[in-house]
Amino acid sequence: AELGLNEHHQNEVINYMRFARFKRGLCLKTVDSCFQDLKDSRLVEETFTVDEVIDMLDGLRTVVHSEVESELINTTYTNVLLLRQLFSQAEKWYLKLQTDVSELENRELLEQVAEFEKSEFTSSNKKVDADLIKPKLAPLNEGGSELLNKTVACLQEENEKLKTRLKTIETQATAALDEKSKLEKSLKDLQMIQGDQKINANQDITELENKVAALKCHFEKTLNDSTANQKFLEENLVTTKHDLLKVQDQLSTAEKELEKKFQQTAAYRNMKEILTKKNEQIKDLRKKLSK
Repeated sequence: AELGLNEHHQNEVINYMRFARFKRGLCLKTVDSCFQDLKDSRLVEETFTVDEVIDMLDGLRTVVHSEVESELINTTYTNVLLLRQLFSQAEKWYLKLQTDVSELENRELLEQVAEFEKSEFTSSNKKVDADLIKPKLAPLNEGGSELLNKTVACLQEENEKLKTRLKTIETQATAALDEKSKLEKSLKDLQMIQGDQKINANQDITELENKVAALKCHFEKTLNDSTANQKFLEENLVTTKHDLLKVQDQLSTAEKELEKKFQQTAAYRNMKEILTKKNEQIKDLRKKLSK
């Protein structure tokens, strides 16, 4: 039995089905405990009136209804959180996912999923691959954080390359200035020795000055370009860091919300307290009737 997915996605489906089976088992145990509590607390005599039986069944129905409703609501919210994780990952890559709700009632596909679950979780075919047994689901938002970290690393590497290139250009400019000084000194010496070649010397000086000016212009242009690129990379780095902090804050908020929801399971305890008080009232009434 296969779902038409690749190995990684099929393993993710198996992990979710394992989680769903665990939650389903807890719900069934809770329902069983409701019936067992009724047996232990109310079925203490051999005969009951119709009103007493109706009263017991109504109380049991209330407790079971509340428990099942709470579990169904929790299942819905859990599925919404799962979809939120998938959509968040898709948005990191600028994708827009679509869902077909009508396919959720496709009997053929539901039977295929049931067959898949049966083949994966039966005792004879149960897989014990270490890759499928994960003690904790990794946060799906971590993919976005990893992408941001890689982007930051690339920007930092590019920044280091630009700094190295800038140092090389500065070294070349310094060498050019030194060369200019040497040439000027040589020209001065030449002028002192060959006074009659003043015109040619002036022409050479002009050419050298033009070359130096062109070299200086090229150096300034390169320096400005490097400075602009460095500023642009620094701005991108700051923006990326802000995005990373925002993702981390969203992760922290989601974890707090999940923890708060798991702590709000007091419906069963409240109903049990009400049932206990009602049993005490019935016992008191029976004692009064017997007197």
